[in-house]
Order: sequence, then structure tokens, then C-alpha cells
Amino acid sequence: MYQERIEAVRQLLPQWKVDGLLVTSPANRRWLSGFTGTTGDLLITAGEAWLATDFRYWEQAQQQAPDFRLYQHIRGQKQTTAALIAGQGLAALAVESSQLTLKAFTALQKGLAEAGLAEGEICLRPLDETVEPLRQVKSAAELDKMQAAAAITDMAMAAVPRLVKPGMSEVALAWELEKLMRENGAEALAFPIIVAGGPNAALAHHRPGPRPLQAGDAIVVDMGAAVDGYMSDLTRTFHLGEPDEKFRQIYSLTLAAQEAALAGIKAGLTGKACDALARDVIAAGGQGDAFGHSLGHGVGLEVHEGPGLNSQNEKEIPAGAVVTVEPGIYLSGWGGVRIEDLVVVTETGVERLSHCPKEPVI
Repeated sequence: MYQERIEAVRQLLPQWKVDGLLVTSPANRRWLSGFTGTTGDLLITAGEAWLATDFRYWEQAQQQAPDFRLYQHIRGQKQTTAALIAGQGLAALAVESSQLTLKAFTALQKGLAEAGLAEGEICLRPLDETVEPLRQVKSAAELDKMQAAAAITDMAMAAVPRLVKPGMSEVALAWELEKLMRENGAEALAFPIIVAGGPNAALAHHRPGPRPLQAGDAIVVDMGAAVDGYMSDLTRTFHLGEPDEKFRQIYSLTLAAQEAALAGIKAGLTGKACDALARDVIAAGGQGDAFGHSLGHGVGLEVHEGPGLNSQNEKEIPAGAVVTVEPGIYLSGWGGVRIEDLVVVTETGVERLSHCPKEPVI
């Protein structure tokens, strides 16, 4: 598997007009090598594949990345990787502009000079995307892990109605959900759990706090599990007690928008076109200004990755991508509703990885 991924990168080197790629992104590094340590750089050229890491991860790298030759750099001095790069005879090297900090880039330049390369002898070419488009299409093994993560999240979300009690704080509910996911196979959270009750539900990324949940509250719960590095993402909106007509209207409009998107998304549509499937429904319902974020995003080794289902993405969504479909309506001072499912994009539609019921009344 990793050899195939390395070869896929090598096929892109001429297109990028470089002789090699330096990988500093943790997710890209793991996808290409299998190495899960927190420190390490990959160097991929036409003929070599190197993993540079320090003493702490040396044995781990040997076990996890047998397809790579190992190079040991000094802890806290990643610029010593420059000595490895300098010995490869490269004229141009691609670097990940979204991952390499200015400090690290400067250190790399300094290290290349210290390794004996004159200014201009090697061109460092920053690229916005390198491995990310390759990662969008998930393999069967990746989908199995994501389905397992989604099943854990479904189970925990389905427990919300029995866990919530009037007077329980947002943060207490978040903790109960985290425990439930970890006790049932999650190695970690995909991201900090969102529990937003009452007026806090108008904040799309509210962090749970001490506010007690109470009768009449809309409660947005957004969470995900990680299984072997792969993430899930799921949102449901509940109502504590019998909802009023306003909640029913907002909830029904949000659900209709999501159902329209789930029915219309398929491979070959642009991210912009996918976003419009839900956005047009909400706009027609008079709440267009209250839907301020994108319809969805890719999920995999990162909980937010490509492809984006948003009004700026003119690229086509590939078959095999895993994306969220999560329209929302947020009204300041009142609250909000978001409904989110995780799906695999196919040539003819989507296959759902999320199966939690969407009955909002607790």
C-alpha cells in the first residue's frame, strides 16, 4: 500500500517541476509511510524514500515504516534534515507551504547552506497542495476504519436522550459522551465535543461550559471518534421538552436542506454545486443569512480536509471521497439547529456512514 502511495507522489514530481518532495505534514507523513510518531520528515525523490526522525522514534520508525530508509536527526534541530537533502543532488525541492512554518523554512535554508549548498544551488518550491488530493479518495481499508469510528459516534449520539437531565451542564454532558465513546473503542476524540444549549446553540463552534440545560432548550451536539487515526463527524440537534412552532419550523427547514443535499450529491459535481443544493433550500425558506458556513468538508486522517463542499470550490468531488453534509441555521439570542451526516461520495450518489436517528425531541 505505501509503495503505491510513494509511486503516486513520484508521478507528480514532473508536474510540480521538482526532483523531490519534503513532507512535514503529520497526516501526509502517516498516509505515505505508516509512521505515527509526532516528529519526522519524509523526503521522496525519483529513486529514494527517506524518513528523518530523532532517537526517541528510531525503533518505532523501523517498525512502522519499513518502506523508507531512515535518517537520524538531532532532537530539536530539524534543520539537520538539510544535510540529508543536500546529499541527494536535487535541483528543486517541493515543500508544503501550508505546513512548514516561516521559522522552519528559514532553518531549512540555513541548514542547506551549512551543508555546503551555495545560494540558488537548490530551489525550494512551496506548494499549497501536495499529497492532499491523493488522500481524498479513500481505500477500502480506510473506509472500514471510518465506518468503525462512525458507528461509535452513532452509538454515543443515540444515548443523548437518556443522558440529558434538566439542570445538567453542557460540559457534564460532553464528558459523559466522551467517556462513552472511549469505553466503546474510540482511541481519541476527533475534536473537542460541542454541546450548545439554548442561546448558545446560535454559536456554530460553541465550547461547552457551565450553563445548565433546561426545558425549552435546543441542544446542538457535534462530536466524532478516532479509530486507528481515522475520524468521524456527526451532529444532531435535540429539544429538551415539547418544542414550540419556531423550533419545529427551523428544524424542518434544516432537515429539508440536508435531505436535498443528500439526494443530489454525487461524484463529478463541484463543491460549489453541492453546497448550493442545501443553501438554495434554506434561502427559499427565508433563512439564507442564517446559514453562514459551508455545507461540508472532507474527513479522513484529519477531521477537516479536502474536498470542501463550499461556494468557493469549483473543483469536482471525486468518487470515494468521504464528506460531511451539515447545513445549519443560527439565530442570535434564540439558538440554532445543525444536522450532520458522514457520507461516501459515489458515481451515482452517496452512501451514509452515519445512521443515528434524527428525532429531536427529548
